[in-house]
Amino acid sequence: MAGHGTDEHPHGADRLCEAGDRVYSRAVRRGRVPRRDAEAVPCLLELALLHPDPDDMDWLVPTSPQEVMTRLLRGVYDEISASQRRMGSAVAAFEWYAGLGGPATASASRGEGTAAIRVLDGPARIQAALDEATAACTTEVLTVQPGGIRREHELSEGLHRALALRGRGVRMRDLYNHVARHGQGLLNYLELMGDAVEARTLDEVIDRLILFDRTVAFIPANADRTMALELRHPGLVAYLVTVFERLWRLAIPLTAALPDTGIEGISHREQSIAALLAEGHQDAVIAERLGISVRTCRAHIARLSETLGAASRTQLGVRIAQVGLDGPPRDAGLTVPGRESPGVR
Repeated sequence: MAGHGTDEHPHGADRLCEAGDRVYSRAVRRGRVPRRDAEAVPCLLELALLHPDPDDMDWLVPTSPQEVMTRLLRGVYDEISASQRRMGSAVAAFEWYAGLGGPATASASRGEGTAAIRVLDGPARIQAALDEATAACTTEVLTVQPGGIRREHELSEGLHRALALRGRGVRMRDLYNHVARHGQGLLNYLELMGDAVEARTLDEVIDRLILFDRTVAFIPANADRTMALELRHPGLVAYLVTVFERLWRLAIPLTAALPDTGIEGISHREQSIAALLAEGHQDAVIAERLGISVRTCRAHIARLSETLGAASRTQLGVRIAQVGLDGPPRDAGLTVPGRESPGVR
C-alpha cells in the first residue's frame, strides 16, 4: 500500500481519478472485485464507493450509483443551504455595520435615506415591507410566481394589494409556470383584475421576484421563504428588471395556447419532462423545476414510456433522443417508434 496514500487521490466521489474510475466501473459491471484490485486506489474505500463483501472479505462490492448520486446531491443541498444562511448573515452584518459609520458611511450605502439591501426576517416583516412598497408604487409591478398551480388562499393573501394597485392605475405583469394555467384560482383572479394584469407562462421560471416601479425588488433569502431581501440598489434592481424582461419575451401569453409538440401522443408538458430527463435530472428535480408534484411527474414519465415504446429508463432515454425530444422541437409530422402519423407514409 506504500506510495498510494490519500495525497495522491485528492478528489471526491463526483470526479474520480482515472484508476479509481476503472476499478469502480468494473465493480459495478461485475458485482464485485478482488480486494487486491483496489490496493492502488484507496480513494474508493475512503469515499465508501467500495466496501468489503460480508461473505468473503477478500472481495469488495460497489455502492450502487443511485446511492452515490443521492449522497452527492445531499451534500450539494447542504452546501447551498449553508451558503444561503451565510448570505443572510452577511447582509444583516452589512446593514448593521453601515449604520455605525454615521452620515458619511450611510450615504455611500443608502439611496435617498433607504437601505440599499435590507434583510426582512419573518413573515410579518416581509408583509409590512410589501405593503409599504405597494402604497408607494405608482406605475408598474413585475412579478415571477413559481410553484405551479396557485391556490385560492395564496392568491387571496395579496389580493388587497393588487386591488389597491389597480385602483391607482398601476399596470402589473406576472410570470408563472405553464402548469399554473390549470388552476381555476388564477383564472378567477385574472378575471377580477381585468386588463390591469397581464400574465404569461414558461416551462421554468426563476425563484420568486417582485419589482415595484423598477426601483425596489423583493427576493427570497432562504429556502422556506421565512426571510427575504429588499433591494434598492439601482444596479441590482436594473439587473433583475433585465432578467424579467428577457423571460417575458420568451413566455407565452396566458390567453394563447401552448405550442403543439408536433409528435403524436406527446403533450407539451411531456416534451418538457423528456428534455429534462435527457439532461440526466431525477424525478424530484424535474417536478420542482416545472412546478408539478413528483407523483404527477412520474405519471407523465410512465405515459412517455408507453407512447415511445420504452421498457426501461435507459430505453426511454434512447427513444427520447431518437424522436428529438432531447432538444428544441422538430417540425410537425414526426412519428414515434411503432406509430405513424396520418400525414406520413
